[in-house]
Amino acid sequence: MEHAPLHVLAGALRDREGRVLLAERPAGKHLAGLWEFPGGKREPGETPLAALARELDEELGIVLVEAAPLIRVPWRYGERELLLDAWCVTRWRGEPQSLEGQGLQWRQPMQADPAMLAPADRAILQALRLSPRYLITPADVLPHERDAWLGRIVGAIGAGERLVQLRLPRWPVDAVRELANALLPAARELGAQLLLNADIEGARVLGVGVQLTGAQLATLRSRPLPPQQTVGASCHDAAQLARALQLGADFATLSPVEATASHPEASPLGWVRFEALVGAAAMPVYALGGLSPKQLAQARTAGAHGVAGIRGFWSAP
Repeated sequence: MEHAPLHVLAGALRDREGRVLLAERPAGKHLAGLWEFPGGKREPGETPLAALARELDEELGIVLVEAAPLIRVPWRYGERELLLDAWCVTRWRGEPQSLEGQGLQWRQPMQADPAMLAPADRAILQALRLSPRYLITPADVLPHERDAWLGRIVGAIGAGERLVQLRLPRWPVDAVRELANALLPAARELGAQLLLNADIEGARVLGVGVQLTGAQLATLRSRPLPPQQTVGASCHDAAQLARALQLGADFATLSPVEATASHPEASPLGWVRFEALVGAAAMPVYALGGLSPKQLAQARTAGAHGVAGIRGFWSAP
């Protein structure tokens, strides 16, 4: 007889400076010495939010006021299967304190080392680091449009976009790298992340991220960049999502959700299939393919971290 996964709640408390609270697993417990987001298992009859409120009261002595779903992470520790249900906690009463002898520390998500966290909690950290919108440059942009697109991308970052992929297949590799280098001052000033499409070496040299293709997922043997450089993965099915997790990717795009003009031959997943695939993926996943920013709420309902897109995501020049 199969048992349901252990339902564990985790709270990502964010203070006014954007820092999150981490708790150290005490000696004598599983994964002792690693850090995690505070929380604990749901008791029979409890709603997830009630369970989270109780755990935060017992562990930290605070009263939960406001929280929203962040990410659900299916995980297995040996024979123990669990569902780590993480919520972003933005309001509470009281000052968090260690009531169970655990170490506590506040860290900015971008400065926290994923290796210090328990494995299942690393996906929560990545979700906190990632914008809900992922902009991808149109594939038909030509090299002579470089200055115009430099301005458009800088403008998008200035308007609040925080995750941008440079996918410019008609450009020479060196030209894409030069554009990325020109964008870096604005990106770093405002905390935006740039990713190069498939160009691992260029990403390594520039200190930016990379979006891996399906072909790269099949051939790489390990994560291609250090933890401080973001790695995304382009996925279309369950096998690729599993491979992306195995390689240590920080997030995945899953496509096409709906029919697209750019890939008319691809059979769309639809939202039901998309939700099933995301539900088994232990990482943040963006919905991609035939979508607009207006479908963010629908994507989140289906388990996505956010939405990614090309044409519909760029304001008219």
